[in-house]
Amino acid sequence: MGALTRDCPKPLLEVGGEALIERHLRRLAESGTTEVVINLSYRGELIRRRLGDGSRWNLSIEYSEEGEPPLETGGGVIRALPMLGSQPFLLINADVLTDFDFAGLALGDARGVLVLVPRPDWRSQGDFGLDARSMVTLAPPSYVFAGISMLHPALFERYRPGRQPLKPILEAAIERRSLRGESYGGLWNDVGTPQRLRAMQRLARA
Repeated sequence: MGALTRDCPKPLLEVGGEALIERHLRRLAESGTTEVVINLSYRGELIRRRLGDGSRWNLSIEYSEEGEPPLETGGGVIRALPMLGSQPFLLINADVLTDFDFAGLALGDARGVLVLVPRPDWRSQGDFGLDARSMVTLAPPSYVFAGISMLHPALFERYRPGRQPLKPILEAAIERRSLRGESYGGLWNDVGTPQRLRAMQRLARA
C-alpha cells in the first residue's frame, strides 16, 4: 500500500468517510455482537486511540497487543484466546470491505465455518474448494477465503504461541473434515492495493 499506510494502519483507511474497521464494528453491533477483541501491531496505538472502548457502537472492545513484528492471523488468534473464552467466535480481517451479514454464521456440528467468495480477477488461484455437503476441501481450490469465519477455540488447542499464519491451521482442520463453507456472491473486496482501495472509494461515492 506504500505511502497510504506509512503513517496509517490499513484498518484505518477510509471508504465512504468511514474507516474499514469502523464499518466492521458498526455492522457487528447491528448484527447483535456486544464484545470485540482487536489484535494490534503496526501503528496499533492509532487504532486504539481512534476506537476507544467501543462505546460509540455500544460495544465493549478489548485489545490484544502483538507487538512487532505482527504474529500473523494464526498467532494473533492464539495470543488472544484467553480474551475470547470457550465459545465460538467471529474472526474478521480488518482490511476487507463487505456487506456480508455476520449474524448469519452458525457452526452447526462443524468446528468452523469459512465464508468463501468467487475468485476475483486479481487472484491467480483460489484457496479452497467446497463439496456438495458444503464442507471445505483442499481441491479444487475454486474459491478465495473472504477473511470472515466463525471458529471454535478448540481448533487452536494443539498450536504453540508464536508467529504463524492461519491457513495451515485451517488446512489441518479441513483434512479432519471439520470445516464447513458458505459461498457469498455479494460485495467483498480485499483492500490490498491502492488501486483496489480507490475502486471501492469510487463505488462508495456513486
